[in-house]
Order: sequence, then structure tokens, then C-alpha cells
Amino acid sequence: MEIYAHRGASANYPENTIAAFKEAARLPVFGVEFDVHMTADGELVVIHDESINRTSNGTGYVKDLSLADLKKYDFSSWFSPEFKGETIPTLTEVLDVFHSTEHKLNIELKSDIFPYEGMVEKVLDSIAERKLESRVIISSFDHSAIKTVKQLNPLIETAALFMEVLVHPLDYLNKIPADALHILFPAAIRPSMAEVINSGMPVRTFTVNDETYANVLKQAGIQSIFTDHPEKMNTFFSSFN
Repeated sequence: MEIYAHRGASANYPENTIAAFKEAARLPVFGVEFDVHMTADGELVVIHDESINRTSNGTGYVKDLSLADLKKYDFSSWFSPEFKGETIPTLTEVLDVFHSTEHKLNIELKSDIFPYEGMVEKVLDSIAERKLESRVIISSFDHSAIKTVKQLNPLIETAALFMEVLVHPLDYLNKIPADALHILFPAAIRPSMAEVINSGMPVRTFTVNDETYANVLKQAGIQSIFTDHPEKMNTFFSSFN
């Protein structure tokens, strides 16, 4: 089972911060997952939500704030005072954390709520500058963004994100086209998912923090899980070896 650190090592560190990513980079897990939005001045930043309200001491939408504005806020004290001072990371800062590791990097484009014109191109440029094409998966609930990635660079692996059960998933994935399916855990073990698994297309599930559920997914043929507890899950699956 391939293990991805969801938003970094987010169970023990504030999600999508450099501290969480440095911990994930230290772990012998397969990969890391993180989310990208675009600022008012066109900079790429790593944060899950459209707004900064939940994970910082500021308020407002990422799309309405400049990078300089965003860097003024604390993105870690909400989690624990010991991490005080973590600022919102840029995409390049996160890529640099993993530049010398072998982790697979799952970059989720968060353009499904607010469209970010030019974001796909900027993300691909950042990846190309660091020659990370072979180590990247670009995923999104915005399937038009996935289609654009494939048009601009067919060699980049892509994944379509879903929350719900699909009736004919393989047909839809091939039409986008996408290279993999990323789906919410309960839906991943529904009968219709078997056609995707049997086709050899990777199926990865989120967010799996319980060992029992993780083992059920492994038995069902799921290739990877995204987890807030990467170290715990790595220890669990290592016990099978």
C-alpha cells in the first residue's frame, strides 16, 4: 500500500505548513499531498481552504489577498502554540522541501470553487523549472483543469477527484482523460470501482486514518491512501512485510 502524507504530516503538525512538510519529507512514505490556490497577485500558495479564516489569525479569501498580505498572518498557532510563526508557504517553497527526496508529490489544484485563470500553466512551469515532472501527480475536483494539464503536458500524471459513487467511472475517466481516480474512502469500495481497479488504473482514497479501514482498502485492491497519520500507517503496513 502506497502511503501519502495528507497536507503533510497533518495529525501532528499544522496542515499545509513547512513544518508539516519537513516532517513528511523525513518519513519513509511513498508520497505527500498538498493543495494549491492562487493569490490576487498571481502567486501560488499552499492552503486547503478558499479562505484563510480556519487556519490562520487572519480573514478573507486567498484570491483577494496578495502574497505579501498573506505572509503577515500566522498559519500555525490555531493548531498549537509551539508552532507559532509558520506562514503560508508558496508552491516553490514546498517543492524545495522535497527536491532532494524521492517522495511522489500530489498537487491538488483547488480551482473547483473559484476559477484561477492561468494557475495550471503556473503550476506546470514550477514543476518544469525543478525537473520534477516524473515525480508529480496533479489532481483536482475541477476536471477541466485536469484536461488542461493533459493538453499542455501529456506526460504529467493526472487524477480526477470525486466524493461520490460513480456508475461508469472508467468511461468518464477516459473521456477527461485522467490517469488515476482519487475518491473518498467509502465510495472506493463500491462494486462499480472494481472496473477501474481491474483495468490497472490507480485508485487512491482519502482520508484514511484507521488501520482497519486501510486494510480493507488494501484487500480491495486500492493502490494508495492519503492519511493524516503517515508514520502510523507506515508502521502498520510495514508489519505485513
